[in-house]
Formats: sequence, C-alpha cells, structure tokens
Amino acid sequence: MDQNQKKICAAEEAVKYVKENAVLGVGTGSTVNFFIDRLEPIKNKIKGAVSSSVASTKKLEAMGIKVFDLNDVDSFDIYVDGADEINPEMDMIKGGGAALTREKIVAAVAKKFICIVDDTKVVDVLGKFPLPVEVIPMAREYVARELTALGGRPVYREGCVTDNGNHILDVHDLKITEPKKLEQTINAIAGVVTVGIFGRRGADVLIVGTENGAKVTEKK
Repeated sequence: MDQNQKKICAAEEAVKYVKENAVLGVGTGSTVNFFIDRLEPIKNKIKGAVSSSVASTKKLEAMGIKVFDLNDVDSFDIYVDGADEINPEMDMIKGGGAALTREKIVAAVAKKFICIVDDTKVVDVLGKFPLPVEVIPMAREYVARELTALGGRPVYREGCVTDNGNHILDVHDLKITEPKKLEQTINAIAGVVTVGIFGRRGADVLIVGTENGAKVTEKK
C-alpha cells in the first residue's frame, strides 16, 4: 500500500464521522482532498462546510457543496484536517500548505478535531518537519532573528503568499519537547500571525492510514 492509499484509507474512515444535516469544518492538503472526494456520495445529506483555504473552498464548491463564511456559523461538530506531524499527545505541526492561520481559527470553533494522516506523519517528538510561522511581511526579518534566538533556523518560503496576504518562515532544527509552551512563546513575538504548532487546540481523534487499514485513536 503506497502513501496515497494510506491517505485514502484515513479519509474514508473520517467520512464515518459525518452526520446528516451537518455543517463540516474542512481543512487543507492532499489527505483532505481525498476526504472531500469521498463526500460526493453524501453531499446532498449535509448542509455544507466551513473551509480553511481558498483551494478547499473551490474544490467543495465545484462538487456542489455550499461553503459558509465562518462568521455565519456559531459552531459545528467536526473539523477534518491533516497534519505534517503529530505526536502521541495529539499535538501537531501544520502549515506545510500555508493555511495554518485559517486552519487554527476553524479548529477553534469545532467541537471535535479529527486529524487524518498516513503513518509517516506520526512521530514521538515534533520538529523534524520544519515549523511554519505565518508573519506580517514587514516583520519577517525581525521575527526571523527572534526565532534564531530560540534555537531555530528560519528559512523564508520564497514565492509563498498566504490566503491572508502574509509570508511564511519555515523553522528548521527545532526539537519541540514542550509544544504548548513554544506555541505560546512564538505567538507572543510581534509580527507573528500564528505558529504552526497545534498544541493548545490539538486533535481529539487521530485516524492513521496504515498497511493494515485505518487505526483510530480518541483522546481520553
């Protein structure tokens, strides 16, 4: 079973959490795209979705699924999204697709966060995947210096402009043993929009696509 088949396996399991007449929170990325594809047979049974990116919005609307503005939705049951890394405590690194800020906002509103990944994304310690930080463009070099002082090696993601009009710094060489603490520290740097650590709002359900099918873990 290749990586895409594992992603599909996780996506298919996530569809089981979708209730009739629900509004879904939908994330961004390759695994989420497989999840959106698998909404096709049930699209007429759901009210619609809240999306975390322009790309996911276009894909949902092309399928005929209504996309709501988050400001018009008080809450919704589930948010389905992937991760670049996830640890046993269900803290995550996200933002490889540069949608981290909107993903973090949508996740905050959802009652349950369902993370869907293939088994290569499960790690003991976060940080091998470079940590994305969304920054206001004028603050980029200042924030980079502050991240260097924290022990990281920030690299400007050239040619990348987020859906919010901002820049991304990818921070290499971090071993993130205290995700929630580092999340708070980086978010406090002036000019940072948000950091791609999802610790304060981690996953509630982890669905991992493996050689032997989908493995589901629920946070206790």
